[in-house]
Amino acid sequence: MSHERPVLASTRAELADVLATRPGERVGFVPTMGALHDGHASLMAAARQEVDDGPLVVSVFVNPMQFAPGEDLDRYPRTLDDDLDVCAREGVDVVFAPSVDEVYPGGEPMVSIDPGPLAETLEGRTRPGHFRGVLTVVAKLFGLVRPDVAVFGQKDYQQLVLIRRMAADLCQGVEVVGAPTLREPDGLAMSSRNRFLDPEQRLQAVALHRTLCAAAAEASYGVDAALDAARGELREALGVDLDYLAITLPDLAPVTDDVPAGTEGRALIAAKVGPTRLIDNLPLTIGRP
Repeated sequence: MSHERPVLASTRAELADVLATRPGERVGFVPTMGALHDGHASLMAAARQEVDDGPLVVSVFVNPMQFAPGEDLDRYPRTLDDDLDVCAREGVDVVFAPSVDEVYPGGEPMVSIDPGPLAETLEGRTRPGHFRGVLTVVAKLFGLVRPDVAVFGQKDYQQLVLIRRMAADLCQGVEVVGAPTLREPDGLAMSSRNRFLDPEQRLQAVALHRTLCAAAAEASYGVDAALDAARGELREALGVDLDYLAITLPDLAPVTDDVPAGTEGRALIAAKVGPTRLIDNLPLTIGRP
């Protein structure tokens, strides 16, 4: 079955010209850094459901502003031809694949988004400045695409929470939808970085999901029990260098002793397996309702 290739826009002007041909329609948007896989495809499918026949835009842009020195910016996979095939299969109308100069004319912007204190925990503690780079590029992309709805994966859960907060606090008029994490049959969350894992590391990486499942299974007994179960799972794991393991409320606020039983929470983990840093998370219910 052949699929029509999406229009490829490389500049702001080309993007504006394409969108100008579809005035008044509900616009869907999925921002990506490329190296697209089935997880990304599921975000496109979710966005398509949101906008029906309206234009669906996918951006492919490896954002240098969210990589710290020494992170994997240079080795981050760039696979635009394959990405266009994925977008075609999902009925994407426009792929916006700009250069760094197109997104950041004149270099790093003088004005950027301050993500606030929530960005200093979890990923932000390990990757200072990361969320400033993420929110700044997403704000720029929102300004260029002008979407009605934007879909992000729940795998990058802290990112999703912060983008929702930005859209609300800055009155950006974008509905931010979080789509469920797509997983391999053994539970490993799909990620563009999984391709860096050798076969042994790939087996070891499943420990992240097992750890979260152990926490979720014991969360009815409280946060301490959930964390103990998760740490027990990690002690059995080989080749996993833990960065953090945390249980929070859905908005990433800390869980206090007085939360009522049956409160929804989130378990989050980050670890290195070999040289590759992976993250994952799962929802859980704290205490018996």
